[in-house]
Amino acid sequence: MGLLRIMMPPKLQLLAVVAFAVAMLFLENQIQKLEESRSKLERAIARHEVREIEQRHTMDGPRQDAALDEEEDMVIIYNRVPKTASTSFTNIAYDLCAKNKYHVLHINTTKNNPVMSLQDQVRFVKNITSWKEMKPGFYHGHVSYLDFAKFGVKRKPVYINVIRDPIERLVSYYYFLRFGDDYRPGLRRRKQGDKKTFDECVAEGGSDCAPEKLWLQIPFFCGHSSECWNVGSRWAMDQAKYNLVNEYFLVGVTEELEDFIMLLEAALPRFFRGATELYRTGKKSHLRKTTEKKLPTKQTIAKLQQSDVWKMENEFYEFALEQFQFIRAHAVREKDGDLYILAQNFFYEKIYPKSN
Repeated sequence: MGLLRIMMPPKLQLLAVVAFAVAMLFLENQIQKLEESRSKLERAIARHEVREIEQRHTMDGPRQDAALDEEEDMVIIYNRVPKTASTSFTNIAYDLCAKNKYHVLHINTTKNNPVMSLQDQVRFVKNITSWKEMKPGFYHGHVSYLDFAKFGVKRKPVYINVIRDPIERLVSYYYFLRFGDDYRPGLRRRKQGDKKTFDECVAEGGSDCAPEKLWLQIPFFCGHSSECWNVGSRWAMDQAKYNLVNEYFLVGVTEELEDFIMLLEAALPRFFRGATELYRTGKKSHLRKTTEKKLPTKQTIAKLQQSDVWKMENEFYEFALEQFQFIRAHAVREKDGDLYILAQNFFYEKIYPKSN
């Protein structure tokens, strides 16, 4: 064979090598196609087995109806933090409720107090769980997290929320109290007439821009315990982190609101089908902007960042952002600069006993 290769002209040797390489590529391609066909066949068999089991259970009893009833029994609570684009997001829920057939209810507390009395907590939990005419329901309001398990309910609501960079949130709230926004421009605000800028307020040590005013997102997630509202409490921050991970279905950030909406639509289409497109094209969804807002200077930001309260609120914000980005990374893929929701990436197989 070696002599044959030596005696072959160089052109024939090159042609033989090319032919061999092409043959190997062809074989590899065929093997890959066979593997893909095998995978598709396995998935098809698995889907067929699942359908057979579902049909058998449908004939045996009302399990499938029970599953559908659970979806219709769902309640979502959006205990919105002020000035985190909460109205923009809530408008989407209102715009979709008739089409997607669910109810939207605003939780209006006296003087926007986020802490309910014990008796109101009981009333609220009872309303949420037993008010069947309002299910499926989407409740929203400036109320701190409430642990429904404490009240012995069997089915807890689904919590969602959005948070924002703590300084940006405080700046927005500061100017909102003075100038309002373009959502209800004629409404008189509590601090209307005060022309002092946020920078001037910080320089003078004013109460409306004090570091203590940053303490809001942590207690909203911490809940109704007294320690939650002690400014600078390490316990409150730890509890807020625990609740965010364990009690909230999804927490987004204002700066990436569209991605938050996209994930909700993919995971909870019963409520949010059409939400992404509505956010991108709707007229009301992202119109609300605080008027007369002036961005703070670097000096003002640096002064606020020296406070322990900012450090804790910012730590909580960074924690929420990291959690959100982790969830997003496992739910979407990027193509040409756009994000696309991943299709189902698991299936069931080896299902026993086999049906006859």
